[in-house]
Amino acid sequence: MRNLDQFADMTTGVVYIHSAPVALCPHVEWALSSTLNARANLKWSAQEATDANTQRATVDWAGPVGTGARLVNALREWSAVSFEVTENASDGVDGERFSYVPGLGLWRGAMSANGDVILGEMELRSMLDAQPDSVGLAGAVEAALGTAWDAALEPYRMGSVGAEVTWLRQRVG
Repeated sequence: MRNLDQFADMTTGVVYIHSAPVALCPHVEWALSSTLNARANLKWSAQEATDANTQRATVDWAGPVGTGARLVNALREWSAVSFEVTENASDGVDGERFSYVPGLGLWRGAMSANGDVILGEMELRSMLDAQPDSVGLAGAVEAALGTAWDAALEPYRMGSVGAEVTWLRQRVG
């Protein structure tokens, strides 16, 4: 029998707003502030990978396990915003990474402590059962790894070198 005290209560993570139209930046800040119950004063900068009317920002956060998913739900309200949310692995809990790209939608992957995507045994067995050939299996594995999302977000990631990071700690209670 498991001891329930072996699981972490708190964790940390990062929100990467890769591209947000200027008009939506205050709404993104409000969504983060509301979800974390902490004032988000993001340091926005131009997103060099897109047109001049988009901004980027990065926020480190701390809060209860599951906060990453709550942040994603808040940010998905604006379909024109490209973003990633990570929740770091903690005692007894795998980490997670969520990526959202307009046109592709949302991808979620479990993450190991070193940042690798984790594919579980049953997920792999399901792919093997569903795919009659190696081409189909390769496509299923690429989708599970979030390859299309990584390809779409990589130009934004490269453009964020040197961007300032904001730190938010969720207020509990």
